[in-house]
Amino acid sequence: MNIQLLCDSLCDIPDEIAAKPYLEVIPLTVIFDSEEFKEGVDISKEEFYKRVKSTGEIPKTSQATYIEFKEAFDRYTSKGKKVICITGSSKSSGTYQSATLAREDCESGEISVFDTLTLSLGSGQYVIKACELIDEGKNYEEVLEELDNIRESVHLLFVPSTLTYLKKSGRVPSATATIGNLLHVQPLFYVENGDIKMLEKIRGAKKVPHTMVDVLINMNDGKLEDKIVTIGCGANYDEMKGLEEEVRKRIKARKVMFTRGGVCICSHTGPDIIALSSSL
Repeated sequence: MNIQLLCDSLCDIPDEIAAKPYLEVIPLTVIFDSEEFKEGVDISKEEFYKRVKSTGEIPKTSQATYIEFKEAFDRYTSKGKKVICITGSSKSSGTYQSATLAREDCESGEISVFDTLTLSLGSGQYVIKACELIDEGKNYEEVLEELDNIRESVHLLFVPSTLTYLKKSGRVPSATATIGNLLHVQPLFYVENGDIKMLEKIRGAKKVPHTMVDVLINMNDGKLEDKIVTIGCGANYDEMKGLEEEVRKRIKARKVMFTRGGVCICSHTGPDIIALSSSL
């Protein structure tokens, strides 16, 4: 194995993927007032959910740094590894730029930085695919080529329980957030070419799982047999079960996986969220 895979913690991935021996996750930082925590190092997802829900704090986040990527790139290239680094969207975070600058300053070794132009479970789909290809014995060039080839197949949908966090982070206009919260409407968002867009407004929490599955099926022209589907949630695991039941009842995918929303992602969406993604 001469490929080392890296990703940043904006990529939400299942535990079985995170455990791959050739994968390292470069953490972003979450900031509560003056306290800073490295995601997955100094604070776990569960600890984050508990703190946010008990205090009502809306934390800030900080990108993974040039130094963190440079040290990782040097560490692996010095061992003869070819590095593939997968990042969350360059339109939402400076992490991609940090990795790119670090790559340019590396004196030797093959290093590719891949901008997913999506986030969370969407970015995670690229990591899952890369791991599949590495496990199949594909070489460095083949893995990179296939990551580019699946771009059109990657879809990400998510529904936050409140728009307060997205309003604070500037992801949705204040007026939209206020009206949505007052009317108890749950907007369904999707990510397209790095931009977060509202697809439709769902009135009533019970309709959310069915609507999300409807939309995903339509996005895939009803053909999901060759796709990987990932279901995600934050602290609201019980709400996710309804989405999982809907997925397993109506979607025949080649693989269905599950993950929890990461610390930095949920800093911007809130700790209660359900999400759904698919890709080849």
